[in-house]
Amino acid sequence: MKTILIVEDMDMNLDLLVQLLEEEYVLLIARDGAEAVQMALNNQPDLILMDIGLPILDGYEATKQIHKQKPGLPVIGLSAHAMQGDAEKALQYGFTDYLTKPLDESLLATKLREYLGE
Repeated sequence: MKTILIVEDMDMNLDLLVQLLEEEYVLLIARDGAEAVQMALNNQPDLILMDIGLPILDGYEATKQIHKQKPGLPVIGLSAHAMQGDAEKALQYGFTDYLTKPLDESLLATKLREYLGE
């Protein structure tokens, strides 16, 4: 079973992701960017779902730090911001992909299959 690290500080969003994914994946949870970096480096997630607007370290900085140690690890950015240029900025910081909230569940499932090789 593949392992996904979910990095989300909002309970409602976290609960939704857990409900969607808990039957198919092993889930690790981090509530801020600093915790995400530690969990990514101390565990072996196959993919990270990273909120952008996080406490302590934002998703951009957390992803940058993670990729210094694990450059090939897929990180999908999640954000409620859908402004022009946000996706491009995420890709510049090393995100593998970028999805906006509220999440399109079928698109999320497609992306997970794509990046996890399923």
